[in-house]
Amino acid sequence: LPARERNGMRFNCLFPAFSSPGKSKEAEIKRINKELANIRSKFKGDKALDGYSKKKYVCKLLFIFLLGHDIDFGHMEAVNLLSSNKYTEKQIGYLFISVLVNSNSELIRLINNAIKNDLASRNPTFMCLALHCIANVGSREMGEAFAADIPRILVAGDSMDSVKQSAALCLLRLYKASPDLVPMGEWTARVVHLLNDQHMGVVTAAVSLITCLCKKNPDDFKTCISLAVSRLSRIVSSASTDLQDYTYYFVPAPWLSVKLLRLLQCYPPPEDAAVKGRLVECLETVLNKAQEPPKSKKVQHSNAKNAILFETISLIIHYDSEPNLLVRACNQLGQFLQHRETNLRYLALESMCTLASSEFSHEAVKTHIDTVINALKTERDVSVRQRAADLLYAMCDRSNAKQIVSEMLRYLETADYAIREEIVLKVAILAEKYAVDYSWYVDTILNLIRIAGDYVSEEVWYRVLQIVTNRDDVQGYAAKTVFEALQAPACHENMVKVGGYILGEFGNLIAGDPRSSPPVQFSLLHSKFHLCSVATRALLLSTYIKFINLFPETKATIQGVLRAGSQLRNADVELQQRAVEYLTLSSVASTDVLATVLEEMPPFPERESSILAKLKRKKGPGAGSALDDGRRDPSSNDINGGVEGWAIGAWGPPASSGAGNLLVDVFSDGPAAQPSLGPTPEEAFLRYRRPGPRAAPFPSAPSHPGPEDIGPPIPEADELLNKFVCKNNGVLFENQLLQIGVKSEFRQNLGRMYLFYGNKTSVQFQNFSPTVVHPGDLQTHILPTKRVAAQVDGGAQVQQVLNIECLRDFLTPPLLSVRFRYGGAPQSLTLKLPVTINKFFQPTEMAAQDFFQRWKQLSLPQQEAQKIFKANHPMDAEVTKAKLLGFGSALLDNVDPNPENFVGAGIIQTKALQVGCLLRLEPNAQAQMYRLTLRTSKEPVSRHLCELLAQQF
Repeated sequence: LPARERNGMRFNCLFPAFSSPGKSKEAEIKRINKELANIRSKFKGDKALDGYSKKKYVCKLLFIFLLGHDIDFGHMEAVNLLSSNKYTEKQIGYLFISVLVNSNSELIRLINNAIKNDLASRNPTFMCLALHCIANVGSREMGEAFAADIPRILVAGDSMDSVKQSAALCLLRLYKASPDLVPMGEWTARVVHLLNDQHMGVVTAAVSLITCLCKKNPDDFKTCISLAVSRLSRIVSSASTDLQDYTYYFVPAPWLSVKLLRLLQCYPPPEDAAVKGRLVECLETVLNKAQEPPKSKKVQHSNAKNAILFETISLIIHYDSEPNLLVRACNQLGQFLQHRETNLRYLALESMCTLASSEFSHEAVKTHIDTVINALKTERDVSVRQRAADLLYAMCDRSNAKQIVSEMLRYLETADYAIREEIVLKVAILAEKYAVDYSWYVDTILNLIRIAGDYVSEEVWYRVLQIVTNRDDVQGYAAKTVFEALQAPACHENMVKVGGYILGEFGNLIAGDPRSSPPVQFSLLHSKFHLCSVATRALLLSTYIKFINLFPETKATIQGVLRAGSQLRNADVELQQRAVEYLTLSSVASTDVLATVLEEMPPFPERESSILAKLKRKKGPGAGSALDDGRRDPSSNDINGGVEGWAIGAWGPPASSGAGNLLVDVFSDGPAAQPSLGPTPEEAFLRYRRPGPRAAPFPSAPSHPGPEDIGPPIPEADELLNKFVCKNNGVLFENQLLQIGVKSEFRQNLGRMYLFYGNKTSVQFQNFSPTVVHPGDLQTHILPTKRVAAQVDGGAQVQQVLNIECLRDFLTPPLLSVRFRYGGAPQSLTLKLPVTINKFFQPTEMAAQDFFQRWKQLSLPQQEAQKIFKANHPMDAEVTKAKLLGFGSALLDNVDPNPENFVGAGIIQTKALQVGCLLRLEPNAQAQMYRLTLRTSKEPVSRHLCELLAQQF
C-alpha cells in the first residue's frame, strides 16, 4: 500500500516513539496497548467524535495493523467515515476497509451502500475512491452488487478520464476474480471504442481490460484489431514531442505500445489488406528505430526501447507469415547475442529458439551457430547457458547435426548438474533424428553413457537397444563397440546394462575374433557382476542364459555361476528365482526347446520416441520449439519406434498447490492406468514366462506392520483425508520437500491406487521408504505391486501402485508412513491413506416404490444415523449433486416429495458381505442448514457414512 510510504511522516508523528531507533519490542507493545486502550475509550465515550478525530484514530488503528498487531474494533467508525464529504476522511475510511475488512464481514452491506452513493454522486474524486475500494476488496458480493454499474460508468460520455481509467481497471479486477459476473454483450462495442479515446491513460487501462476479455471471447472483440493497429501506428510514427506527457526517456508511450502489441498477439494476422499493410509498416518502423543510435545513455531509455522491440519480435513470430520481418527480427536478435547485458542475451536466445521453428527464418538462425556455441562455453549464468543449449537443439538439422551433437557432448562434461539430464535427452534425440549412419548414433549414445552415465535415464538406453534390435546393419558394430567400452576399468552401470543386452542378443556376431570369443565375453561381463545393482545383476543373469543358447561351450561355466550359493540362496527374491529357474531350464530343456525359448528378439513395434516424450514431460507445456519445433526435415531419420519407459510420472502441469510441478495429471477424470506400451527391452529380453506371480517385497516394511511400528498421523491428516471422500485424484500432501499425489479407481470390493512421490528439492532423498499399515479394525488387504526406489533424485518422481481388497466393513483408514533422509537428516511423516468405506459404494438405481419399501424395512433405531448441521460452503445444487455422486451413491429422481431434497441409494461391496445404504439430504437455504439421514443394515456403517458425508457440506 503506497499510503504508508506517502504518509510516512504523518504516521510517525502519531507515534514519535517508534521513529527512534533502539526502542525495544516490549516498549513498542506497551505503547501500542496504551494507545489501543485510549482509542477504545474515545470510541465508547459519551462525547460524539467529530470527523477529524475519527479519521485520526482510524488512521492510528491502520498504522498499528501495518506494524503487525491484530485490530478487532474500529470497523464501524471507518464505515462512518465513508459518509463524510471531506476527501481526507473518506480516503482513510476506504483505506481502512480495503486493508482490514473481510469480504464476509457483516458490514459489507453498509459499505456497499456507501460505495453506491459515491458512484452516483458524479464527484470524480469520490467515484475513484469507491472504484479503488471495489478493486482492492474484489469479493464476489461486491462484484454482484456493482458489476452492472461499472461498465456503464466506463462508457458514459460525461465520465471524467480519471474515472474511466479507474473503472476499466476495477472491471478487469472483477473479471479476473469472477468472469461470470461481467456480462459484456451490450457494452462490447463501446468498450472497444475506448481505444480511440483522447486520454492515453484511459486507452492504456482499456487495452489491459480488452486483452483479458478477448482471450475468452475473441470473436466478440475482433473489431479491436483495426483500432489497435491505428493507435499503435500513431504512437510509432509520432515524434516524441507529439506525446510529450507520455514520453519516457525519449520513447513515446512505451507501456501502451507493449500492451497493444500483446493485444494483437491474441489474433491471427489482420484479414483486411490495408490494416495488415499499416501494421507491417509499424513493425518495420520499430525494427528501424532499433538500429538508430540511442538518444540517451541512461538504462531507462534502452529498457523502454528494448521492451517494445522484443514485443514486436514476439508479434512477428506469432504471425509467422512475413519472411522479410522474420529474417530482420533474427538479425536484430543476433546483435544481442553478444550484448554486455545478461538479460538481453537471455531474451535473444529465448526468442531465437522460437524463430528456429519457422521455415522462413530457420536458415537465418543457423548463421549464428558459432556465437551460440561460444555462449554455451563461456556464459557465466547457468540460465543463459541452458537457453543456448535449447537454441542449438532448435537450430539442428542434418547439415549441422554432427557439429551440434559434438559441441553438446563436449559441454556435457562440465555442464551444471541441474541441466545434465536435459542435455542428455536432447543429444539422444538429435543423434537418432539426424543419424547419417547408425554406427555414429551408437557411438554417440555410448559416449553419453561414458560422460554422464548417472543422468542417462532408462528411456535413453532402452532406445538404443530398440534401434539396434530393429536394424540388422548396425548390430555387429554395436556388439563390437560395446565390447570395447566394457573393457574400461571404470565402467558405468548403464553401460553394463547396454552391454549385457546387446552381447546377449548379438554377441555371436563378434565371437569369431579370438579377442572377443564367447569365454572372453562372459568373463568380461561377469567381472562387472558383483559391482552392480540388483536390477542389473538380474539382467546379466538373463544374458548368461542367452549365452548358453548362443555358445554351448560356456554352459558348464555359467551353470557353475548359477549353482553358486550366492545365487541360489540370494536374499533378493528376484535374483534367487532367476538363478533357480535358469539353472533348471539349462539342465532339463533340450537344445531345440532352449533355442525356441531363448531365440533372438523380434523387432520392436513402431511408436513415438520415448526420449522425446520424456523431454516434453520434463520441460512441461509451453516449452515451445526447443522441444518439438514442428518442422519435419526430409533428411531426418525420425524412426519413432520402440517402447515407452515404465514411469507414469510426468513433469507437466502444476498441481493445485502450485509448487513443485511434479505430479502426473492426478486431476483428470479418468483413473490412472498402467502403461499399455509393451515390455521394456529388459523384460522382453527373456521371451520366457516364469510360472506364478512374484510380488516384490515392500522396502523397509515389517512382515506384518502395525501402528506401533510408525509414528502417529500428522495433525492435518483428517483434513487431508476429508478432501478425498468424494474424489479419487489429487494432491494428498505437500511441503517444501515432498509432494505426494494420489490417483485411484475402485470397482466393487477391489481398488487400485497410484501414489506419486515427488522430490521438490535439488538434493537426492536417501533411504526412501513408504510403508502402509493396517491399524485397528481395518479389514482390507493392500499389496504393493513393485518396490519403490530407495533413492529419489532431486526434481524426480517415483510411483507406487497398491492393489486393495475390501474384506469387510471398516471405520479406520490405513496409514501411510514415509521415511527418508534429506541432507543427512532423517525425515518422517504419517498420513491417513484415502481409502474409506464409501470407496466400495456401488450405485443402485431403484423406483420410488422400491425405495420407500426398503426405507421402511430399515426402520430400527440402530440402523439410522441422522445429523443436522450448518453449511460450511455455499449451498449450490449442482455442487451438492456432484459431491453425492462422488461419494458413490446413485441419485434417484422424482422420489422425494420435495424436489429440493436429494435421495440416493447404493450397496457397500465387501468380500464377506454387502451392506445396502439409503440416504436423504435435505437442504434449507434460508437457514443455511442441512439434515442428512442414512439408513443401512449395520449401525457402525450408518454412523460412519453419515460423519464422512456431513463433513463435505
